[in-house]
Amino acid sequence: MPGGYEWLIIIAVLLLLFGAKKLPEMARSVGQSARVFKGEMKGLKDDDARAKQADEPARTQELPPAAPQQTPPAAAPQAQPPAAPQSTDRGTGQAS
Repeated sequence: MPGGYEWLIIIAVLLLLFGAKKLPEMARSVGQSARVFKGEMKGLKDDDARAKQADEPARTQELPPAAPQQTPPAAAPQAQPPAAPQSTDRGTGQAS
């Protein structure tokens, strides 16, 4: 960062280059540009904050509270009727 004498030299050079009439106009222009830039940066931060606030309630509204799911009772396995014994004549191979 320039010290006291360095600032004086810089101002003197600027005065010689641009003249006494142009220097205040340039300083005003730089100040105004800095204000606009600062305002835009604040606007961007505010927009981001609003977007976050709007996004958070939307998330909670999108997800309904978890309701317990009702599962159907497990069906008892149906017992198969026992197969009727078939009597066969072992000698002839015919059913009786």
